[in-house]
Amino acid sequence: MDEHDWLARRFEGHRTHLRAVAYRMLGSLSEADDAVQEAWLRLSRSDSGDVDNLGGWLTTVVGRICLDMLRSRKSRPEEAVGAQLPDPIIGREGGIDPEHQALLADSVGLALLVVLDTLDPAERLAFVLHDMFALPFDEIAPIVGRSSAATRQLASRARRRLQGSPTVPDADLSRQREVVDAFFAAARGGDFDALVSVLDPDVILRAEGGAAPAGTSRFVRGAATVASQALMFRSAGDGGVPRPALVNGAAGMVITKDGVPTTVFAFTVVGGKIAAIDILADPDRLAALDFEPLG
Repeated sequence: MDEHDWLARRFEGHRTHLRAVAYRMLGSLSEADDAVQEAWLRLSRSDSGDVDNLGGWLTTVVGRICLDMLRSRKSRPEEAVGAQLPDPIIGREGGIDPEHQALLADSVGLALLVVLDTLDPAERLAFVLHDMFALPFDEIAPIVGRSSAATRQLASRARRRLQGSPTVPDADLSRQREVVDAFFAAARGGDFDALVSVLDPDVILRAEGGAAPAGTSRFVRGAATVASQALMFRSAGDGGVPRPALVNGAAGMVITKDGVPTTVFAFTVVGGKIAAIDILADPDRLAALDFEPLG
């Protein structure tokens, strides 16, 4: 085995971890793959003989690449119009494939990624690398060009932004499913009161893509408003078939028509109530996602 092949094998041993870092940083599976590939190119062009901790070195390289990608994203005018939902990871109930499981090892729900998208890129980097992957602040500091103390403050500010946001779902997946099924049953039955009963008073609904019925909004808050929106979407339904699924490890639903996914519903159930609903119905984005057979 020559040196290039040896280095490639060592890199492959870290690929899953690096992809998990990049997904948390970017919220995009394709961009995460691009970041990991760029890390490999940088490794293959560098003198890695003096690297004692290859995993740590690669993690900081991926972090730096992701930070540059986030800053570039923030600078584009089209991104200022409205942030898009992160890429959901879809799996069958009762199991999720090992590659997806590695990406979701820390219960990275869609709602958490949405909130991470609101952070300053440097705050997001400090929080993800330290709080999710236990990288010391003195290793993160050179990436953001700050002192260790200032980098610690970045992570602290990120934590404060996350506090109070519905990002961590209940651990009981079967209970999550009961609540989600009750939501859809109430929506199908046109039962406004039953819908409100399963919603947190401050529930947030975010939607991206698809043809929204007249009178609906892409972002609404409050149980009564969200329940009214659910009834509007029901009345404008296209005959799709709801299929239970895991969305980022939590109970969700995928609507299919003629076997093709048309809408993904991600739910965050906290304290037995739905605290957040994220809906992705963009056909181009759905076509790019990797769906396991759900039927």
